[in-house]
Amino acid sequence: MAKNTLSFVCQNCGAAYNRWQGKCESCGEWNTLAEEDTAGSVPVSIRSKRKGRTFALESLAGKSPDAPRLSSGMTELDRVTGGGFVRGSVLLVGGDPGIGKSTLLTQATSMMARAGHRIVYISGEEAVAQVRLRAERLGLSDAPVQLAAETSVEDIVSTLSEGAVPRLIVIDSIQTMWTDTVESAPGTVTQVRASAQALIRFAKKTGAAIILVGHVTKDGQIAGPRVVEHMVDAVLSFEGEGSQQFRILRAVKNRFGPTDEIGVFEMTGLGLREVTNPSELFLSERDLGTPGTAVFAGIEGTRPVLVELQALVAPTSLGTPRRAVVGWDQSRLSMVLAVLEAHCGVKLSGHDVYLNVAGGLRINEPAADMAAAAALVSSLVNAQLPTDAVYFGEISLSGVIRPVAQTPARLKEAVKLGFKRAVLPESARGEASGDAGLTLNAVGSLTTLVAEIAARGSRRGEQNAPAEKNATPARFRRGEG
Repeated sequence: MAKNTLSFVCQNCGAAYNRWQGKCESCGEWNTLAEEDTAGSVPVSIRSKRKGRTFALESLAGKSPDAPRLSSGMTELDRVTGGGFVRGSVLLVGGDPGIGKSTLLTQATSMMARAGHRIVYISGEEAVAQVRLRAERLGLSDAPVQLAAETSVEDIVSTLSEGAVPRLIVIDSIQTMWTDTVESAPGTVTQVRASAQALIRFAKKTGAAIILVGHVTKDGQIAGPRVVEHMVDAVLSFEGEGSQQFRILRAVKNRFGPTDEIGVFEMTGLGLREVTNPSELFLSERDLGTPGTAVFAGIEGTRPVLVELQALVAPTSLGTPRRAVVGWDQSRLSMVLAVLEAHCGVKLSGHDVYLNVAGGLRINEPAADMAAAAALVSSLVNAQLPTDAVYFGEISLSGVIRPVAQTPARLKEAVKLGFKRAVLPESARGEASGDAGLTLNAVGSLTTLVAEIAARGSRRGEQNAPAEKNATPARFRRGEG
């Protein structure tokens, strides 16, 4: 008989320790260690001592049929998953509470059920009546989705094994599931890992696609052991601000499609509405004619997206100026500010700097460096940037503008939305098609871009205050704005 072994497991990352301590050394979180009994944490079928069976080995040569996919009926969701749900695949969907995960899955399952597929929705957090109320609010109460409120994995697997195999199963959420193969409370790392493993085995054996809904931590990471993210086939993150109506579904991992692909939705009174042209939506309320705004031509997955970057540079009386950014990497902003000061003579040590990506989108690619720098300098010198221009390019530590990928796609999206100019890296001029319909302004270094924006500020100063005709460039070099 196995001896009971107690250990302290971090409920955030899954790291195990022999004794309790306040801080987890693996993830750095405080007060996340909980005592768990590791005896029986391995299923009986795995602990058995039976002799292993032999299996056939195959070569790399040969043809394999394409994995059949099941369309969800929602174009944006199919885009993120790579064209639909693959048979036997398991997806993990995470997002903040109230962001719309259950609403999205209710809409998708209803559309698939109306198409004639057997769809099962298992809720471990809500009663069946509560799920019905949501479906009624969305106008989907007539969809033949099979509902259940259950948390026992063994009971769920036994019920789903009867009759025809479901094409899609939704488990909302994996943190509420429990299995009797381990002796831990529901929601612990051991239970989450064992429950996910049992459901994944069922999916691979029967060919049913399973969607696991996961909670997230305060940092936006999916709660529970990281090993679950490695066990599943795809990890989708549902992002968005509570004050914004836009929702972004991002593919963090996908074994059957591209990663970093996004789907854009708009939250309305009747549920989530798909946004087929997110660039037009993000730019619908632009601040035209305001200094400190620049349009960035970015790429999210395989889709070009145009979004507005807003910057505010204001003098401060504090000893340490503030650096605040929303929708972009804080470290990337610090690097751009350092290059501006070291190579361009832009003194920002006495100014607070605020940067915001309009619309609630989060940008990850370094191609936004030049757009962010243009917006910052524009706000500093109070110079209006051209309203019909887009910016993209990576800034190196030496101040050189480096090329970025997929330049033709960025320019094509800009032309489609009516832009006339593009400020891009000098080395990317050859990739830009000559008949794109854009006036290309190729910039080789950040110093050149800063000089052009400073000249705009000087001309504006001459029009507003002729007596200070020669004063603006000197103030700019001193960083006084």
